[in-house]
Amino acid sequence: MQDQLLVLASGSPRRKELLAGLGLSFEVIVSDVDESFAPGADPVELVQELAYRKAKAVANSLSHGLVLGADTIVVSDGAILGKPVDEEDAKRMLSKLSGHAHMVYTGIAFVEAGGGQEVRDVCGTKVVMKELSPELIARYVASGHPMDKAGAYGIQGAASAFIPEIQGDYFNVVGLPVSLVADHLAGFGFEILANQEGR
Repeated sequence: MQDQLLVLASGSPRRKELLAGLGLSFEVIVSDVDESFAPGADPVELVQELAYRKAKAVANSLSHGLVLGADTIVVSDGAILGKPVDEEDAKRMLSKLSGHAHMVYTGIAFVEAGGGQEVRDVCGTKVVMKELSPELIARYVASGHPMDKAGAYGIQGAASAFIPEIQGDYFNVVGLPVSLVADHLAGFGFEILANQEGR
């Protein structure tokens, strides 16, 4: 029986689904923190800092429990691509990614409420995208799918047709490096799949 409160500091339905797959019960409390960053920021440090901001903000509102924050960014030729601000921005991002490899980084942060332990980590995955025609980019953007996703695409949706190759953790590209998260949860005393019923 899970005796520790686990909180996911993210409203992402994809992260919620992936974390639920570990068989743990958890609550979702969305943090409303500033996600802005300075130009030229180091991507690996930045994504961990953003995840930490989310986790810390939620942990500060609780008396107990372990809070998990996560943030995902896409990096292409040194440029950090977050979520597009509008359709033209989404088209710009996809045109930049088209026909090239890029990196997807997800930072994770665990913060124990009440001044306990804090842990940060990051996972990187190399993604290769096919050459996309302007017409295909326009159709994909018009579908609305890119608008809430870093780099303006979701690998688990229609854009799966754009991705012939990845090197690394697929779930990291979706938004949560599940294996890495599970390793850290075990370090905090959580038993993966402990709540699963027999089938």
